[in-house]
Amino acid sequence: MATAAEINDMPAPAGQPYLFYRHALVVRATHWINALAIFFLLMTGLNIFNAHPSLYWGTHGANPDTALRWLQIGAQNVGGSLRGFIDILGARIDTTGLLGVSTHNGAPSVIGYPAWATFPSYRDLATARSFHFFFAWVLIVNGLAYLAYSLVTGHLRKNIIPNAHDLAPANIAHDVVQHAKLKFPKGEDAKRYHVLQKLAYGGVVVVLVPLVILTGLGMSPANNAAWPWILDIVGGRPNARSLHWVAANLIAIFIIVHVVMVVLAGPYNEIRSMITGKFRIDPETAK
Repeated sequence: MATAAEINDMPAPAGQPYLFYRHALVVRATHWINALAIFFLLMTGLNIFNAHPSLYWGTHGANPDTALRWLQIGAQNVGGSLRGFIDILGARIDTTGLLGVSTHNGAPSVIGYPAWATFPSYRDLATARSFHFFFAWVLIVNGLAYLAYSLVTGHLRKNIIPNAHDLAPANIAHDVVQHAKLKFPKGEDAKRYHVLQKLAYGGVVVVLVPLVILTGLGMSPANNAAWPWILDIVGGRPNARSLHWVAANLIAIFIIVHVVMVVLAGPYNEIRSMITGKFRIDPETAK
């Protein structure tokens, strides 16, 4: 079997597709462990959120303060039927069937997030918290392993963090147009991440995951006692919970967009590269 270096050193056949070793083993392994951890974190997090489906800004949250509440998922009786809603900064949107009120076991159920989106699918705060904490530590340990590898090898600097050339307005505009047209890189251009990919991946790795971990620690009284400076940074436990929810939702949006782009770009090639490391490079076509 050819090694990564041998695969990349092989001369590219003129006008023919060829394999390029795109992802190292550590990157592939940590990617799939993260995917599993985040899947359970999101679903258990929604179950936990359902215990009190409201968010507040402030430093104290022992008693709900409607004046500081900026988000609420709930239900109300309208004309004799239950209607679900989400209230954001005073703007109320009907979300019946998805948020607030959804069908469960053939009957309307008053619940923040629907049962199919949570783990467990029934209300069980203790089980949800146990799984949530376990996979949170999986994410932390796995993330530290990825970060150590990325710093030692330069992977983070070379492949994830955008440089000055990447951030040039003309380059960003060009990448936006190419993505809007669903035109994916070919030839040598396909061997590297482009600016929108770097901004998305870098935003998750450098901003969102650290933020969700920090705010998660900030919601735990035990961790507050051990590291009181966390609450000083986020400005209180209600702030930590709000920021945690925002960061988690941004990660969920990233995952949805990421999966859609993988499907559009060619799922077989993309998934194979994240399993075996080998990515097929297609030749550039004439303009």
